[in-house]
Amino acid sequence: MDRLIMGKYDVSGIQIHDMGLAKYINLNSYFNLHTGGRYSNYSAGKRNVNTIERLLNKLMRTEKWTGKKYSAYRVLKEAFEIVEQKTKQNPVQVLINAIENSAPREEVTRLKYGGIAVPKSVDVSPSRRLDEALRNICIGATSKSFKSKVPIEECLANEIILASRNDGNSYAVSKKEEIERVAASAR
Repeated sequence: MDRLIMGKYDVSGIQIHDMGLAKYINLNSYFNLHTGGRYSNYSAGKRNVNTIERLLNKLMRTEKWTGKKYSAYRVLKEAFEIVEQKTKQNPVQVLINAIENSAPREEVTRLKYGGIAVPKSVDVSPSRRLDEALRNICIGATSKSFKSKVPIEECLANEIILASRNDGNSYAVSKKEEIERVAASAR
């Protein structure tokens, strides 16, 4: 039996190169990407939710798309078609590469010693890395399409393609580099 996402994209040959994220990237094949909070009461329940559905949920965080999962699904489906046309690759593999390239490895936290707050560099957990990468990909797409004639489908496809190439023009990759640069200065 083929493992298809959205009834179209095969996920059996997807390769995850980042071993830290491998346990958290879930590519179970569902035709309907809607679990409806089924795993919200479990500890680390986000691991059981399909990564593409999590991308859909991150798309619904802005004012225009709040609660409109079918609209976000349509946007993602069209964005995947654009990615497939432009790269001639499986768009799920391109998305996984984009997540790997835009997930920050370390960030800064504030520690208080007495009355002084000191920034300290810390490693990021794989779950948070995945969340940050998905969120930054969606923020980059929505910010590029806001007050622009370019539709969000095209902006999302471009953001995924740029992030998969580790291009600095991608919002997600530039945000990752900024976070890691600040963390390197706080070591």
